[in-house]
Formats: sequence, C-alpha cells, structure tokens
Amino acid sequence: MTKPKFDLDKIKYGVDPSTFQKAIDLYKKDKVINFEEALASYTADVVGTKIYHVSVEARDYRYCYCNCYLGQNDTLCKHAVAVAIFAVTNGGKLTKEDETQITKPKSSGIIGELTENELKLVKAEITESVTYIKYYDGPSRTWFAYQNSLDDGVNRLSKIVSKLPINIQTTDLIINLLLRLDKKLQSGVDDSNGTVGGFIEETVELLKDFAKKDPKVTISFKKLIGINSCFGWEKTLI
Repeated sequence: MTKPKFDLDKIKYGVDPSTFQKAIDLYKKDKVINFEEALASYTADVVGTKIYHVSVEARDYRYCYCNCYLGQNDTLCKHAVAVAIFAVTNGGKLTKEDETQITKPKSSGIIGELTENELKLVKAEITESVTYIKYYDGPSRTWFAYQNSLDDGVNRLSKIVSKLPINIQTTDLIINLLLRLDKKLQSGVDDSNGTVGGFIEETVELLKDFAKKDPKVTISFKKLIGINSCFGWEKTLI
C-alpha cells in the first residue's frame, strides 16, 4: 500500500473539531467500506444516509472528492476525512489520544519540571510547529490554503503547551514562543482570521493560571517589560 504523505496528526490539526469528531465516529462504526488503493490516491465508500463515494489523494487528504452535498461544493466533508483516517491507520484501532483533538491551549495545572531531554524534545516540537505559521504575500486564491496552515500550526502549539508542567523553565519557554509569534505577526503573517492572535490571548490566560498555581513563575514575566507587542497582550502579565 502506498504510504500517504499525511499522518493522523496532520488530519487532527488541520480539520475543524466538528468535522473531525464526525469522521472519527464514522470510522469507529466501520462506516468506511470497500477501501482500495488507486493511482496515488485512495477510494472507498462511506455509509451515511446513503452510500457516498469518496476519493482522497495520497499527497494531501484535502485534495479529495465526495458526492455528498459538501463534497460537491468543494468543502472538506466528514466522509473524506474518515477515508483519510482509514488510509493512515490501515483500518486499525484508535487510541484515546488519537481521537482527542486539542485546538485551544489549556493549563495542565500540574507543578513540575521537564528533564533536559524532555525540554530538548519540546523545543524541537515547537520549532517544527512554528514553521506552519508562515508569512504571506500570495494571491487571494491560495489564501484559504494558507489559513489552513496557520490553523495547523496553532493547533499543534496548543497541544504542546497544554501538556507542559508549571515552573519557571516552562514559563520562559512559553513567553519566548509568544514573543516569536508576535514578531511574525508584525513581519508579514496574515492573521486576518485572528488565528494566531487568538492563540496568544488564550496562552496569556494559561500563563495567568501558571502564576496562580506557582507565583514564582512571575519572575519570567519581567522579560516583557519594555516590549511593545502588536496588540498589548503583555500588559496583563507585567
């Protein structure tokens, strides 16, 4: 079987929560049938109110076809996402983590520290996730694909910061991330939908929870003194 160029994380981070959960439900209830590999794509039937015929390209699950109403109007539907999930899992079982989609940062509420190796891995994950938050000067016809990339990056970052324990080390890490994103916003990232700005505001709330749980972390907020962010998010932390 041709290995798809996307994985389950790519699907989870690139699909809105409602569509993802509906697709998971279809997959778990064995509604994806007659799955076959075609030339650089996958085809299957999905059982819904009727049988829907679906094809998904191996290079990107968003290049797909479904004869449902949404699919015929060039909108990514739950049937196509369910087939994409089948393609990456080969019909296998999903874990609870596989099914859980994190789209907003939320404090773990746990005080603790990362080991040196854990910190190194988290930094690498953050660096990879930030690559999805790109500058944009392309034509309007590619803007939606660009916006999908921003959503993907923000969702990946939400998962990372939501798992971090509370301490000065991780607070520094998160503040550095916010400053990095703020610089991107001021240097060409088209955040018309407020995707990145919304993540920054929600992460500021996460940091405020960090400070309630462990007041020592507020020492990290001092590096924000003298910073002029694009919409003043640092003021509530200083």
